[in-house]
Amino acid sequence: MKSHKARLRQLRSPAMKREVGKAVVAAADLIKVDAQVSISEGSVSGRNHTPSAPGSAPNYDTGHLSDNITARRTGLDTAEVSSNAQYSAPLEFGTSKMAARPFMQPAAEKNRKKATALVVEAVKRVTKG
Repeated sequence: MKSHKARLRQLRSPAMKREVGKAVVAAADLIKVDAQVSISEGSVSGRNHTPSAPGSAPNYDTGHLSDNITARRTGLDTAEVSSNAQYSAPLEFGTSKMAARPFMQPAAEKNRKKATALVVEAVKRVTKG
């Protein structure tokens, strides 16, 4: 019973928040990189640029979209990944005149299991001491 109580206390400890925070930031970085890679795969920039097919990630052109994807820590154990280019939302969700070219949601889905595993491992490290 004592060891179980001790492990429960560790779940709320500063060490737990620190380790989980590191895992969450690492997961956010995975999502960021995957979103950036999806934009650059198979695309041609400059004069020969062609738009991506509907439902596919946008094709790289000037680098502005890819360069404006950020991952940042928002709290002790939270992080966010965002795309700050002005046209990110219309590409991700589409408009009345253009089908969606999602790049953030697919990156998040692709990395969901890895992100969960990172957090689980952090919790195990702290609870096992």
